[in-house]
Amino acid sequence: MPVRTTGKCRKIWIDLDNTPHVPFFRPIIAELERRGFEVLLTARDAFQVCELADQVGFRYRRIGRHYGQHKFRKVFGLAYRSLQLLTFVRTERPDLAVSHGSRSQLFLANLLRIPTVLLEDYEHAAFPWPLRPRWCLAPEAIPTEAAPCDPSHVLHYPGIKEDVYVPFFKPVPGLRARLGIDDSAVMVVVRPPATEAHYHNPAGEELFEAAMEHVVAHPATRIVLLPRNRKQSEALARRWGDFLRAGKIVIPSRAIDGLNLLWHADLMISGGGTMNREAAALGVPVYSIFLGPTGAVDRQLAQTGRLGLIQNVQALERSVQLRKRERSPVPAANPSPVALVRIVDHLLRIAATP
Repeated sequence: MPVRTTGKCRKIWIDLDNTPHVPFFRPIIAELERRGFEVLLTARDAFQVCELADQVGFRYRRIGRHYGQHKFRKVFGLAYRSLQLLTFVRTERPDLAVSHGSRSQLFLANLLRIPTVLLEDYEHAAFPWPLRPRWCLAPEAIPTEAAPCDPSHVLHYPGIKEDVYVPFFKPVPGLRARLGIDDSAVMVVVRPPATEAHYHNPAGEELFEAAMEHVVAHPATRIVLLPRNRKQSEALARRWGDFLRAGKIVIPSRAIDGLNLLWHADLMISGGGTMNREAAALGVPVYSIFLGPTGAVDRQLAQTGRLGLIQNVQALERSVQLRKRERSPVPAANPSPVALVRIVDHLLRIAATP
């Protein structure tokens, strides 16, 4: 039965820091509002966060941006965005701060003694002392001791974070036609490594290059290439310009619904991240070329045959099957959103905690 709180916490501040946070928090926000909470939204103008937030109709405050991959610029960007968020927080006076890894929010909320909740599904992400949350919510695959907070404040939910929103997915037809890709082609979605992440392994860029060479060499393939930011997009356009002009590779000109794209694809190759797990949740063949430390969630998906872990070129050429997949006109019957209900119940219990 849904938990209802009679505590004083009525304002929950959610900071959208990265692209996957938009679909993830959408049903959580709707459920919190249904249970009587006021949800305050801020968004970092980075990657495609604001574009996707606009597409789904979020009302939010755009604050801060991405400042680059070098350590000094990251530290400066964290501190500067925290300062930018301060005016918003002083005006709105939230009771609880929630994010899926927003370091600026964690830093500022800790300074202001606002209780913090970190939802995290990759235990190797770094949250040193000034960024440590009061509470952590994580998939059951992640052990309590791996979370960056007091073990008594670690709460779990079943499945993976993509189970929060994938049950609500309904395919929109015609995507291939809009991308100029024939139904007979083997459509491969490719996501490069997150080169600006602190856990990035440069060897992953070489494996990505090999993956691209492997796919473009196949006569039946068409690639939908999804850069993570403008800088990466420009670099990829220079490197693969001939294939872009020939129509072998497509880089979408605007933000695109990742679930709908994956549903129309035949397979996914990615340098790690949410889209790998979205593909697994949809039953789409997916291969990870991420060479950073493997997280517990990805290990679990690999052990159950839902995700292929590719560590070198030999494994890439041996394991990645470039072929059409069979799919029904609509996804299989979706399970009930147990993960969503569990997360919202946890948040309400935290909100009721003195």
